[in-house]
Amino acid sequence: MSMIINLAYFAAAVLFIVGLKQMSSPTTARPGIIWAGVGMVIATLVTFVHPEISGGVNYTLIILGIVIGGGLAWWSGKKVAMTDMPQMIALYNGMGGGAAAGIGAIYLLQATPETVSNTGLAIAVTGSLIGSVAFSGSLVAYAKLQGLMKKTFTFGGQQVVNIAIFAITVILGFMLATGGGEIGSATLLLFFVLSLAFGVLMTLPIGGADMPVVISLYNALTGLAVGLKGIVLDNPALMIAGIVVGAAGTLLTQLMAKAMNRPISNILFSQFGGSSGGAEETIEGTMKEIQANDAGIMMAYAEKVIIVPGYGMAVAQAQHKIWEFTQLLQKRGVDVKFAIHPVAGRMPGHMNVLLAEAGVPYDIIFDLDEINEEFKTADVAMVIGANDVVNPVARTNPDSPIYGMPILNADQAQNVICVKRGKGSGFSGIENHLFYADNNQMLYGDGQKVAAELVASVKALG
Repeated sequence: MSMIINLAYFAAAVLFIVGLKQMSSPTTARPGIIWAGVGMVIATLVTFVHPEISGGVNYTLIILGIVIGGGLAWWSGKKVAMTDMPQMIALYNGMGGGAAAGIGAIYLLQATPETVSNTGLAIAVTGSLIGSVAFSGSLVAYAKLQGLMKKTFTFGGQQVVNIAIFAITVILGFMLATGGGEIGSATLLLFFVLSLAFGVLMTLPIGGADMPVVISLYNALTGLAVGLKGIVLDNPALMIAGIVVGAAGTLLTQLMAKAMNRPISNILFSQFGGSSGGAEETIEGTMKEIQANDAGIMMAYAEKVIIVPGYGMAVAQAQHKIWEFTQLLQKRGVDVKFAIHPVAGRMPGHMNVLLAEAGVPYDIIFDLDEINEEFKTADVAMVIGANDVVNPVARTNPDSPIYGMPILNADQAQNVICVKRGKGSGFSGIENHLFYADNNQMLYGDGQKVAAELVASVKALG
């Protein structure tokens, strides 16, 4: 039986790796999710025959957990809107970290000098600390993205307070890890309270514009916490799955930070996302408005159009109408492409998911590095709901918080049309100089309504 259990865990781990690998490409993401799901089913079923799981009470609790957790996941997955997917991902990340922290708490409570080693205790404490931070931090990220919490929360000496709390938490963790299994309940409780508090305090000052990176970081921490718990429980499936998820999350976090041209420390401690943008150069020029009918005609007679989607498109649920508009342009012989910035939206791959939902083919969707040089040859670049990722101030003003961040070169197109609900600044609070450029025109209105008007204008041409 032991061999069967280990083989099942190994098979589950292989399926996790295969699934995650396939999720790296839009064309194989769906089967990747299925393979990973099969692996999870195997890992769950084999738990029922594990020698340490015996008795009706244990089976009842496992089944109850599966029914409640699976039911909530199915219901929320069906109900959640695509615009709310980032906060759902943040919430699920947090649940993984919380589960790892919970396992660690039980392990530490049951520890005795006869049954544990200091190494095992150290691993359990480390995983519990990381899992707790990921759990509480992800809940704050969820609250910010859901609009339940103010974008930023800062106070004098905040970093000093955070460092002090973290230092005390580490000291308590060291006491737990070197206690030889003789752990005081008060010490354990204080350790977890401070771990959770640190996750909250670390996330509170981070603004919404940085949430994609924060979510990715907490995903990496959750994976690491799960991997450490796998070592503690001697569970190969948890070890491999946690390590793979942790490594993938770490790489993704680094890639996103690179896409913003900012180190992780700057994202976590600079409060960029909630700032007003700092000192900026005087904006020259004026915003020029264009009507949907004129914009539609301009693109209908263009040779090449590049569409840059952003979170505003997601909020307006305009992706289906944008795809309909794209098809009409293609029928007229217009070369239409989509340009995706690595941090567009509120989570990694947000725009890709929205466009895939609408049925946009993968072969006309391009990343920043693939398409940036093509803006120079585009007759029209249409920006719908994006802000910082097309702001030319990132190239020109060293005092801007986004200076040096790689952007989509939409401003280099012959004509630019920016679809925007109103005249305010973007989510990060930084004024977009593209809006005032000579070759730019503003198309105001709800994204879906504007897209419908663009469709109507092209259809009217026959």
